[in-house]
Amino acid sequence: MPVTAVEACETRELFDQYYFCPSAVCVNKEKRRAIFERLRAAMPAPTTELEYETPFQLLVAVILSAQATDVSVNKATDKLFERAGSPQAIRDLGEQGLKAYIKSIGLFNTKARNIIKTCEMLLEQHDGQVPADRKALEALPGVGRKTANVILNTAFGVPTIAVDTHIYRVSNRTGLAPGKNVRQVEDKLERVVDDEFKQDAHHWLILHGRYTCTARNPQCGNCVIRDLCEFRHKIPA
Repeated sequence: MPVTAVEACETRELFDQYYFCPSAVCVNKEKRRAIFERLRAAMPAPTTELEYETPFQLLVAVILSAQATDVSVNKATDKLFERAGSPQAIRDLGEQGLKAYIKSIGLFNTKARNIIKTCEMLLEQHDGQVPADRKALEALPGVGRKTANVILNTAFGVPTIAVDTHIYRVSNRTGLAPGKNVRQVEDKLERVVDDEFKQDAHHWLILHGRYTCTARNPQCGNCVIRDLCEFRHKIPA
């Protein structure tokens, strides 16, 4: 039976309330600090699960990771980087040659085109190096604000906080930084997260969202911040 407009709205509202909890109360400074202290204790050396050896390889992996899992990206880049791990080498492969390595990843046609164009820009404008500058990064094909933040943070040690669907969900559910869209969440996290936590905040939150505060079946019983979290629909242990 077709879903009515009213039912669709109600379903969407319930979905948002359960998965994202957008009306969560923003936690206070003391509770926020406690959340990050516990995440740090649980994950003292967090990092990306993408496999890479250079900033360029990380850039390619992050571009490929859009709407794809890190596992699928690593499987593809394992063979790709063995054959071509630099801008020149991937440009020499050409678009069709690159597709042969990444065809198992969603949107591979668009991603291949963007990566080849990015390689050309890096070679022509940046001496084959990945720039450590947001504006220059976002000028590259296939690179938006989130990807630029990941590169700045992970490759260059800039304390930025890239917000993906996991971090958006965790920030809203817990009350760390409620927001109606990813940019609101990012801006709020940048304002409220203490400097000592900013470098690793992205990785702590994404890993917590990926393995504990999951979308459909959050592991509340195993959550190290359960008692600090404002999520109204906690699943019993």
